[in-house]
Amino acid sequence: MKMEPFVRTEMLSEQPAPLGETGVLKWMRENLFSSILNSIISILALVAIILAFMVLMSWAMQPSWASTSLSQCQDDPAITGACWGVINNRFNQLMFGFYPRVEQWRPTLAFILMLVAVAPVLFNNLPRKMMWFSVVYPFLAVILLWGGTIWGPLLVLAGFAIGFILFKVLFGIVGNLAAMLIAVFATLLWWLYGVSMVAEVLSGIIPIGLEPIESSKFGGFMLSITIGVSGIALSLPIGIMLALGRQSDMFIIKTLSVGFIELIRGVPLITLLFVASVLLNFFLPPGTDFDLILRVIIMVTIFASAYMAEVIRGGLAALPSGQYEAADALGLDYWQSMRLIIMPQALKISIPGIVGNFIGLFKDTTLVSIIGLLDPVGLIVTIQGSSDWNGIVWELFLFVAMMFWIFTFTMSRYSMYLENKLKTTH
Repeated sequence: MKMEPFVRTEMLSEQPAPLGETGVLKWMRENLFSSILNSIISILALVAIILAFMVLMSWAMQPSWASTSLSQCQDDPAITGACWGVINNRFNQLMFGFYPRVEQWRPTLAFILMLVAVAPVLFNNLPRKMMWFSVVYPFLAVILLWGGTIWGPLLVLAGFAIGFILFKVLFGIVGNLAAMLIAVFATLLWWLYGVSMVAEVLSGIIPIGLEPIESSKFGGFMLSITIGVSGIALSLPIGIMLALGRQSDMFIIKTLSVGFIELIRGVPLITLLFVASVLLNFFLPPGTDFDLILRVIIMVTIFASAYMAEVIRGGLAALPSGQYEAADALGLDYWQSMRLIIMPQALKISIPGIVGNFIGLFKDTTLVSIIGLLDPVGLIVTIQGSSDWNGIVWELFLFVAMMFWIFTFTMSRYSMYLENKLKTTH
């Protein structure tokens, strides 16, 4: 029988790839079942995970949210696992510590306004005019959280304006460095001596403010967020300046920057917290009332800044020398080249390290419980010491761990979003 030749006159349409070569099935075949040994290990691990999950769900899914004490959970035959009533009963305390209940609208409003303030910093598609609120927010947050007269924070904010005006006026007369030093010195004098006197006079004339709240009332996640966000916001700019100072050609600036970074990195954070809690008072004038939380924020910021400086220095060192030469070829001075060319690229390279430092800093806020501040971990000990919840452990720690995980996971997701957004092709 004679075979007729066959010539295709049209192209075949695209066909989907086989199921085993794409998606989840491909990933499972390559990573979980690539060999007999891997398949056995994967199956055993999957069975162990399923059994552990079933045991955990059996323990966690209990009708115990309405319980008002551990003994009530133990006496109820329907409750054979977790006693979640402690979370329901002490939720307010875990969130706000001992902050007066009638005033808890203030930290709640401060948290909502914080989200508004950081939005234009995190997302560049928002109106740039919102950055003004980001600048003002820290002083507004102090008024909301601590209360008292509004004149103190406003006069502290005025100190920045005084320094900026002095710098602009003296810049063309005495030079850049001298004008900066004079402006910083004048601002510090204003904060140390001028603010308290002027605020006292203005408070007597126009007494505007909120009910003062002592720092001893702060606690829970409100305290952790206050310390963590303050340290994160302050450590980044200080870390940038330290990184630039470490690479400076000026001997004094470089020596001071290197000495500061190496000294702080060589000391545990808990040591600095003890310095803030105990030793710092010995170096202050008699009768000085320096808020403990403010001292902790300063020490946490100093600690985080030293590590941030090294992360950013790594980003600066990763840039090819051609970028610096290109900035010089364009006729840019030092600060212009850093602001427009060098620092944006260095920060992009350093994003994983920066966010890693932020996450570590936020988790390290739990160390303040050692110096008597009642963060969520410190409150667990307080709650366990009460007669109603004496003996309860896992429910409290799991809740606190989950809350910290939510915050840190959000930061890591934003880091990935930012990396993908700034990804460039070569």
